[in-house]
Amino acid sequence: ISFNAIDSALSSLKNCQSYINSGMDVATQVALDLVESFNDEEHINSMEKVMLEYATMDRELNHHIKAFEETINQVKREKPENLPDLENLAQEKFLEMESKNSDSDLQKNEKYMYFKDQLKEMKKQYHGNDTIEQIDEDIAVTRSQTNFICPITQMTMRRPVRNKVCGHIYEEDAILEMIQTQKQKKKKVRCPKMGCSHDDVKGSDLVPDEILKRLLDSQKKQ
Repeated sequence: ISFNAIDSALSSLKNCQSYINSGMDVATQVALDLVESFNDEEHINSMEKVMLEYATMDRELNHHIKAFEETINQVKREKPENLPDLENLAQEKFLEMESKNSDSDLQKNEKYMYFKDQLKEMKKQYHGNDTIEQIDEDIAVTRSQTNFICPITQMTMRRPVRNKVCGHIYEEDAILEMIQTQKQKKKKVRCPKMGCSHDDVKGSDLVPDEILKRLLDSQKKQ
């Protein structure tokens, strides 16, 4: 049996995930802009609904991909004399997965969780009727100057990423290069922040720190 056409279709489905991820990134940026510029709660809430819609699409897409992969693997494993109706088999598996859906699934979507986390941090900084100047001063006080310095390069960060496990922040290129170098040596990466005990930093644990990035950009303009 040739599964090339099915593999190609699966590849196209997986490409769709990148579009969903991009859409969620844009929605996150728009929501942060709304907090920073207007503190417009109604529109911020509408962006959260957009994020949940994206999370729903992502879950459905993942179920389609998983259903087809399981169906193909089952046929390859069992090698039946007569090829079954793959579409019906996959649809049955898909519907079974969808029947177990719950709202909590969407709340656990990684991009949605990141959206909520960044929104919460941004709201802490930008609130009430403070002027932009007052807000900048507040941020400068709450975020120590040392937070701008990457523990690896010892230079001011340009694209800060935060480790979801230990919470420490690094320059994106520097930490990824460190991970890649140690991977080639088949070694784990210890968090480069002095005093941190986390000894297995992974690329998948890193997320952009949008709040710090905005602060750094703001300081550059000044």
